[in-house]
Amino acid sequence: MKQYLDLVRTILETGTWQENRTGIRTISMPGAMLRFDMQDGFPAVTTKKLAFKSAIGELVGFLRASRSAADFRDLGCKVWDANANDNPQWLANPYREGPDDLGSVYGVQWRQWPAYKVLDIGASARIDDALARGYRIVTQFEESGIEKVLLYKAIDQLRQCLDTIIQNPTDRRILFHGWNPAVLEEIALPACHLLYQFLPNVTRREISLCLFIRSNDVGLGTPFNLAEGAALLALAGRLTGYTPRWFTYFIGDAHIYENQLDMLQRQLERTPYESPKLVIDERVPAYAETGRYEPEWLEKIEPSDFSLIGYRHHEPLTAPMAV
Repeated sequence: MKQYLDLVRTILETGTWQENRTGIRTISMPGAMLRFDMQDGFPAVTTKKLAFKSAIGELVGFLRASRSAADFRDLGCKVWDANANDNPQWLANPYREGPDDLGSVYGVQWRQWPAYKVLDIGASARIDDALARGYRIVTQFEESGIEKVLLYKAIDQLRQCLDTIIQNPTDRRILFHGWNPAVLEEIALPACHLLYQFLPNVTRREISLCLFIRSNDVGLGTPFNLAEGAALLALAGRLTGYTPRWFTYFIGDAHIYENQLDMLQRQLERTPYESPKLVIDERVPAYAETGRYEPEWLEKIEPSDFSLIGYRHHEPLTAPMAV
């Protein structure tokens, strides 16, 4: 994880102080990239202890389209508690549905993206096509004197990605995202890691992942999100029969909060250890071994299905999370 420390140094050396919505200043830098060869190990930070169980718990919550901090807590992840219950802006939001509610965060968009079509009632071919694609008619109405029909379906973006990897792996559109402009005002925190693109290599039977983060708390968020993204890549590879290879991590606004400087300075004084290996439990079927495509395991995955082997790290360090 030398790359991670190099990023921290670059931000400290070249970034500028910025104000932001949290009230805690950041040293910010536009545009950053980290790239990991998964064959060299799992990108777990070693200059402090990675909250691996919490990161995996969050990932599993996303896979289950969870929208409650209580669900994430039950999976061993408490990072959503403050966003759900301590953020003044969200507490005053009319869309909040009570304690622990988060709105349609990440996983809801990943697995249940709300899709609508408004068609002229006479456009029978278009309506038939929409129905064949899984849409259902919600209602009919009149607009500017023209009869219309409203159709709806929930799109499972992640499942579509896995299906495409199996059916058309050379497709360059195997991606999903969590930035839904129609619901930004209805969620506790608009998606930070918002665009994921899978890139299978049929010749080598390898699969890579590009992840774009619009805004990243490098002190706490980057190690957490790196672990999540790498684990998701490994899971996608297992369910589709590809070996995980390159994990490329792009950041739009890479920043360090002022109250995390001491933690990061201590990490910079430490020498990273060798990267650990990620192991997925044998109970999760491997397509490469069974020849059976079983995407329903996206819903069956448990946090305990993931573990790190040979994870050696320096003593834990903590810092507050800005909300």
